[in-house]
Amino acid sequence: MAARDGSGGGSADHSTPTARRMIVGGQLRRLREDAGISRSDAGYQIRASDSKISRLELGRVGFKERDVADLLTMYGLSETDERRAVLLHMVKEANQPGWWQKYNDFMPRWFEPFLGLEEAASRIQTYELQFVPGLLQTEDYARAVITHGLPDAASADAEGRVALRMRRQRMLHRPQPPRLWAVLDESVIHRPIGGRAVYRAQLESLLDHTAMPHVTVQVVPYDRSGYAAEGAFTLLRFVEAELPSIGYVDHIAGGFSLEKPEEIELVGRALDRLAVDAETPERSRQMIAKLLAES
Repeated sequence: MAARDGSGGGSADHSTPTARRMIVGGQLRRLREDAGISRSDAGYQIRASDSKISRLELGRVGFKERDVADLLTMYGLSETDERRAVLLHMVKEANQPGWWQKYNDFMPRWFEPFLGLEEAASRIQTYELQFVPGLLQTEDYARAVITHGLPDAASADAEGRVALRMRRQRMLHRPQPPRLWAVLDESVIHRPIGGRAVYRAQLESLLDHTAMPHVTVQVVPYDRSGYAAEGAFTLLRFVEAELPSIGYVDHIAGGFSLEKPEEIELVGRALDRLAVDAETPERSRQMIAKLLAES
């Protein structure tokens, strides 16, 4: 997830509007199923299609408080039911704009849901074959990546994307930050993106991050690279039981999420293999320090 803006540590206090929508949606689905009501009948209740109900239950669209209130009444939650008050309060919170809204002009539409979930994740696991992960990039390195090696010709759009990437990194410095496990192909730490000065500053920054207790960086050496996964990916895990793990893969034309249990299982297997193939965090730190000393 570096190129295109990818247990423990996080907190429900940092849930974002995106995460809250998914939690509310999951609760609405369970309540509807417990009441024995079809999506079509629920849709009729709020003058919507069954596909709209499906999107609501997946948390992929915003909620109207009146619609949720009508559905809760239909599902048997009366005005005196405490669960009703809690869910309606969460609807109000879910409708608040996230901090990333100000960057809408500088990011693709598919990336907004990822930002909301990344911000709410308790654990972020990412594998990169080409670039340092976006959450660990320096500003100059990010600018070199985003401008395809032409930082002096950076447009307003490119500068907006750089600013967005730097803003994302604040989560690593907040109270109760997520745990970040970044696995890098060895080629990443050898590639002098942005020239010698930018490259050295990036290696120094990587070393600094490895000193943070909630950040782990591991390097897969050349002789073991290419076996665990065919491309870069990110896996987000959450404290909230209502939020399943979600994987993300980006490509030249955009990005897509991995949500099916069998997809998450494949990602989990790749992570297990990476844990075996990669050097230990300490050995990885030594590799980075050695390169820095030689550069």
